[in-house]
Amino acid sequence: MDTLITAGRVLPRPSEPVHDGAVLVRDGVIVAAGPRADVVAQAAPDAVRHDFPTGTALAGLFNVHVHLAFDASREMPAHLSDAPLEGARSRLTAMLRSGVTTVRDLGDRGHLGAAVRRSFAGSVAPRLLVSGPPITVPGGHCHFFGGETASDGEIRALIDENAAAGADVIKVMASGGQITEGGADMWESQFDTRQLSLIVAHAASHGLPVAAHAHGADAIEAAVEAGVSTVEHCSFLTGPRSFDRREHVAKRMAADGISACSTSSRNWRTIVEKLGDDVAQAMYGRLPWLEEHGVRLLAGTDAGLPGSVFDDPVGALELYEWLGFPRRRILEIATEDSAAGLGLGEVAGRLEAGLAADVLVVEGDPLASLAALRNPLLVLAQGRPA
Repeated sequence: MDTLITAGRVLPRPSEPVHDGAVLVRDGVIVAAGPRADVVAQAAPDAVRHDFPTGTALAGLFNVHVHLAFDASREMPAHLSDAPLEGARSRLTAMLRSGVTTVRDLGDRGHLGAAVRRSFAGSVAPRLLVSGPPITVPGGHCHFFGGETASDGEIRALIDENAAAGADVIKVMASGGQITEGGADMWESQFDTRQLSLIVAHAASHGLPVAAHAHGADAIEAAVEAGVSTVEHCSFLTGPRSFDRREHVAKRMAADGISACSTSSRNWRTIVEKLGDDVAQAMYGRLPWLEEHGVRLLAGTDAGLPGSVFDDPVGALELYEWLGFPRRRILEIATEDSAAGLGLGEVAGRLEAGLAADVLVVEGDPLASLAALRNPLLVLAQGRPA
């Protein structure tokens, strides 16, 4: 059965808006996207039709850094055992309804993400990539997920376990973080370059990329030298409110195709109010700086942490607008760039023939105002309506 979507504007890519356009979907795959007359001519007579004369159709959004095990409350670590599957399913559904059609979970306990994915078999849900328990040190950042390792052998064993459980990516806590009492500080390294290289190599033996949680400048440099695929947070911290953006590291990231995910949620406004514009610019200014150096940026919110909700991707994207990014560029980060950074560039992220029919239709024009993304009219996940 064909599904034909017509809209006041269609964004096959954010840089190529089509006024009075259409998208044709068949068997979960995009058949055509472009000018209305051209696309309508290819639709079957009995196609299911959706018309949105004042709306915009674009590719579904990405959120490449979430924790479905957390509930976004201040007590979220203590809530890990509270009906985990039910809660995680609800959070994933909320993301889909907000327009997010691809999700990457970067840390859980007991392979919750893989269980969530299985639970949606045959049902409509975002595409879900999972890591399982992240690799950390004894008592290290997020040790409560169960990924503590004290030797090379234990590192390999955890990677083997995660791969066998269905992981799509291996996550390593290259530096400390802010939610683990007694662990390393955010700017302190937990693994050196040799250990990170071992992780990358052993993950590669399973055909898996590595995502490195790295706030510290030293940890980022070590992760990049080791050849990880993505650097999460990428804060370049050297201490409390001190930063060291290393140009040679950014150049290496760009040259090697290593992406950076800011993991900033809608909480960025609170941080600006609390720390002031100068400190906030020093912290968030790494994003335009990375962009200037040619590093691919990915859209991810660390959803599940306190206040980082699952149903407001727009609040996070508005940070980029505050930093001066054009709206076209912001939409590219949230769709095609994030797809490319996850190795899904030929699967999703654009409205293009042959790609999965992950389609978001919103009221208004997000190229004129990102607020339009808060008004979804239709969401298709691989051709199926949410």
